[in-house]
Amino acid sequence: QSTLVESGGGLVQPGGSLRLSCAASGLTFERYAIGWFRQVPGKEREGISCISGRAGSIYYYPDSVKGRFNISRDNAKNTAYLQVNSLEPEDTAVYYCAATVWWSRCIGGGRAVEYWGKGTPVTVSS
Repeated sequence: QSTLVESGGGLVQPGGSLRLSCAASGLTFERYAIGWFRQVPGKEREGISCISGRAGSIYYYPDSVKGRFNISRDNAKNTAYLQVNSLEPEDTAVYYCAATVWWSRCIGGGRAVEYWGKGTPVTVSS
């Protein structure tokens, strides 16, 4: 069974930083592009960034995080990361990672990706 598990979320003050992790198991990790998305209850899912299987390509959704977030991966650890900096209250959301062999699905809003994690909540508040 293939799974993705996010971690690293929590409560942080405005201006703070977090590093979110996405640990994969049960799949050949380097074959999959990993995407990070976020969602506020009652609102549409928002794409943040995607990284290809061997990290040769990185995509940031336009106007999403304005250079404050940084995606990376360590294939030896079957883990992808999202470094989130200069957090604002508007960044409060549940953050999800997704895995897909189709790059177009990752950068296309995450539609029809093969695997999703259950999410890690991030709350930005003083």
